[in-house]
Amino acid sequence: MQMAWTPIRLELARTKDFPNGSPAHAYLLHLPLEAGGLIDETALRATPEKATVIRSWPHERDAHGYVIRTKSGWALSYRPGEEDDETVFHLETHSLRPGDYVTLTEPDGSTLPFRVSIQS
Repeated sequence: MQMAWTPIRLELARTKDFPNGSPAHAYLLHLPLEAGGLIDETALRATPEKATVIRSWPHERDAHGYVIRTKSGWALSYRPGEEDDETVFHLETHSLRPGDYVTLTEPDGSTLPFRVSIQS
């Protein structure tokens, strides 16, 4: 059974600097999802170039890249090499349904929570 590729929006959840979260700090992912909201790794391996990400941050140009599988899990990568990769904590076991949360680790080591806000 072929899974649909789904647009997924992640918005910054509540943090010390943004107590109400920040929809302006967002990622738009394009991934194949199984019925439970987990990544369909078989579909992703078949066409990895379709697994894209756009990082949209205020006062910065949008960054375009790919969702990639690494030795230690999943990452958002914008250039070859690992220097700019943003890892996603346990994405292999976290679903991506509206209302779910994921944690991203930025290249500098800081972690930020994100909420799945839109999936259509």
